[in-house]
Amino acid sequence: MGKVSVAEIKELMTATGVGMMDCKKALVEADGDMEKAVTLLREKGLATQAKKSGRVAAEGICTAVVKGNVGCVLEVNIETDFAANNDEFKAFVAAVADTVIETNPADVDALKATKISGGAKTVEETLQDLFIKIRENMVIRRFKRMEGILVPYVHGAGSIGVMVKLDSDIAADNAELLAAGKDCALQVAAMNPAYLNRESVPADALDKEREIMLAQMAEDPKMANKPEQVKHKIIDGKIGKYYSENCLLEQAFVKDDKVSVGKYVESVAKKLGGKIDVVEYVRFERGEGVEKKEENFADEVAAMTK
Repeated sequence: MGKVSVAEIKELMTATGVGMMDCKKALVEADGDMEKAVTLLREKGLATQAKKSGRVAAEGICTAVVKGNVGCVLEVNIETDFAANNDEFKAFVAAVADTVIETNPADVDALKATKISGGAKTVEETLQDLFIKIRENMVIRRFKRMEGILVPYVHGAGSIGVMVKLDSDIAADNAELLAAGKDCALQVAAMNPAYLNRESVPADALDKEREIMLAQMAEDPKMANKPEQVKHKIIDGKIGKYYSENCLLEQAFVKDDKVSVGKYVESVAKKLGGKIDVVEYVRFERGEGVEKKEENFADEVAAMTK
């Protein structure tokens, strides 16, 4: 097999929309024959995949996996919920999560270049092979790798993935400790807190809330003429409510709204004779922030028949 020029690779990339390395491999395999290289790419499904890569993938799976003291929260997207239920797609997501846990890649690009857990190919090559079978655009969107005492929770069929990290002097495999962590993960999934505690709320976020509250008072005839110190006392009270709505440890516990999540965790720690601190959490919601394209089915069918 001879060498191929940069110009030939560029020409094939332009013709097919396929990435540089795949075009180079195809040209080498085809001994520089452009038509044969295009055919090879089509046979592998890569040319079709490139055309579909612009299609929105907002369905898929969010998962949370723990092995020992290492865990991963991962989101992999695909075009339709039907394809998301494909067993091979589910197996791919599980293998990618294991890869993150085992290899600690720096980012998504590094992950895609890593050999997939339990396989001989890279994550990207495995994804391309899967595309040939499923024929839908797939995107490894994001992941977070964590270490420590970790408690995972996956809601439904992967619509939300949560990981809670605890710091405790209680044995990491204590059932009640892990149950408390699971309750916190359920809280995160259900209530989607913006922050862990009041200390983690950025000062500019609080300043913005205070500005909004002052503006609201200025528009309220009953409040507008009150002394500034009175207004600021009222705002301090409202900021307390802001914390209780937006901070995990200050939210009302979903299983008993008479206590906060923080107080619930303290009660479990006291019962077990140790300390439990919730130090971090991650929450991925499937398709969060991805703009879904609304398709007109009749128009789509008409376009396919042209």
